[in-house]
Amino acid sequence: MVAAASAVVAVGAVSGLLAASGGGERGDTARPAEVSAVPELPPLPARPSASASPSPSASPSPSASPSASPSKSAARKAPKPSKPKPKTAPAAPVRHDPVSAALYRHPESQALDWVRANPGDSRRAVIESRIAAQPSAVWFAEYNPGSITGKVRAVTSGAAAAGRVPVLVPYAIPDRDCGGASQGGAPDLGAYDGWIRGFADGLGGGEVIVVLEPDAIAYADCLSGGERDARYASLARAARTMKAANPKARVYFDAGHSGWHPPATMAGMLRAAGAHTAGDGIFTNVANFHTTGDEAAYARRVLDALGGPSHLGAVIDTSRNGNGAPGAEEWCDPSGRAIGQSPTTRTGSDRIDAYLWVKLPGESDGCKGAAGEFSPDWAYELATG
Repeated sequence: MVAAASAVVAVGAVSGLLAASGGGERGDTARPAEVSAVPELPPLPARPSASASPSPSASPSPSASPSASPSKSAARKAPKPSKPKPKTAPAAPVRHDPVSAALYRHPESQALDWVRANPGDSRRAVIESRIAAQPSAVWFAEYNPGSITGKVRAVTSGAAAAGRVPVLVPYAIPDRDCGGASQGGAPDLGAYDGWIRGFADGLGGGEVIVVLEPDAIAYADCLSGGERDARYASLARAARTMKAANPKARVYFDAGHSGWHPPATMAGMLRAAGAHTAGDGIFTNVANFHTTGDEAAYARRVLDALGGPSHLGAVIDTSRNGNGAPGAEEWCDPSGRAIGQSPTTRTGSDRIDAYLWVKLPGESDGCKGAAGEFSPDWAYELATG
């Protein structure tokens, strides 16, 4: 299995996942809601792609999603879960109400752009129906304190008008991607805290799902102990700030994926970041390929080890995991992959709150196209795999 973390590589072209950019990386202001390209995520940490260049209109447009990046070490087997106590089975967890509306599909994405520009292409119908028509996340990968509120509000207000729930990905933590292909973010944690306040101010009052900083926790080992502690404290503040601004916001923390850290190790990192007290749970498999079954089992083990309120759940990126993970070290647009479970909040799986498309299928990791850019060949292969 690929020991892939959710590495967001190169936030570049407009993607199916909307990432709000403001002019630095990709500022495509002509779109309804500006998003920066979703970073490339090889089996390691997440990395953003360049954001779209600004266009005339004021609303943000989607940007490319991250590509998978390889993880530092080969996938390790997760420790076996402890045997259940003989007699008393745990009571069913008290859960918050499920999301009441369907997920939001932003009206602009790299996949939609390609579909509109290629009406006669033989691959068009498949890519349109199986990828472009699906709701996917909106990435905000540019440090743009002056415009972030408006960019987030453009997405949340559009979703509210449609009666849908948006999935947002703030991706501007300092030392993002440990200086790798998706490096960038705010200049320091004080600046990041301010950017997050602006982000939170755009959340509105409706339901929203926030995938908070892919790779920020699972891929924090490039930082010193003090730097990690400071980052974790900032992530906890970020979650609290967003939930104070919009109590209906559901904020999920980075838990890597099933081929990376053992559950107990990951839970310890999440606990240090306040995930058990500040948020609604965890997310796994961003821009990766591990099967939904493996991720669900892993997420439950992490949640069990994490402790905290019984309502904590998990969301899983299923955008490219239809055929599971490729061989070891194969993370860059690996052949033989396929799209996975369509995005939904009706999973029917205990403690799994949603299957999401955080990384838009077809956005390249950098091998079948430029990192972060939409490749119709890759998209078609995933859609028919």
